[in-house]
Amino acid sequence: MKKKLLLLIGLIFLMALLTGCTEYNKPITAESEGFWNEYIVYPLSLLIVKTAEFAGGNFGLGIILVTLLIRLVILPLMIKQTKSSKAMQAIQPEMQKLREKYSSKDQKTQQKLQQETMALFQQHGVNPLAGCFPLIIQMPILIGFYHAISRTREIAEHNFLWFDLGSPDPFYILPIVAGITTFIQQKIMMAGVENNPQMQMMLYIMPVMIVVFAFTFPAALSLYWVVGNIFMIVQTYFIKGPDLKKVAETGKSGGAKK
Repeated sequence: MKKKLLLLIGLIFLMALLTGCTEYNKPITAESEGFWNEYIVYPLSLLIVKTAEFAGGNFGLGIILVTLLIRLVILPLMIKQTKSSKAMQAIQPEMQKLREKYSSKDQKTQQKLQQETMALFQQHGVNPLAGCFPLIIQMPILIGFYHAISRTREIAEHNFLWFDLGSPDPFYILPIVAGITTFIQQKIMMAGVENNPQMQMMLYIMPVMIVVFAFTFPAALSLYWVVGNIFMIVQTYFIKGPDLKKVAETGKSGGAKK
């Protein structure tokens, strides 16, 4: 069941990404056809334009305001996803004991493992799939917003602060800030989670990838990444506050023992 759901999520993400990539260089307008364009990309593009007009024609400020608005809209989903992740993390020791108890690979033993695992979930009121559904909902929104910025031609015709929104940042300030904030965001997200080599690798690979992409992408996208990252850092700090304090206290006590 879990594998099928993960496959479904992967297919939805791939379809959304490919749908946007096939028209990446086509301007988004009211005449753009297709479900992706009509109901996701164009409404988000229109929201950016109208917000910029409300902000006195400042498209940079418009992107910032809409980015914050989108993040606020999906905030309940993010909170639900984080809580589900914390609940799953809390029962990991008991799940590990079950795996050790039913380590045999024969079918009957594995069926017994599945039954007791489900019983463990019910006992603690944990739904292992609860963290996936918010992801299914928010990914099309975030990808659509990304493409709305890329395909809204009015954005490329304006500048903000020291850069042109339609061209890469000439001083590479935004790409570097995007990479730093991505690293901080992931570091906070991983606080309190047991060490995982793959997660540790992603902690360093993702910021580097963001910086490389941001060097060549329009500065409007880098601005979107930076604002979104800062919002996520603040959001994660408040959601995972107790966990972060525990990690800090553990680090201090460990240092004192040395």
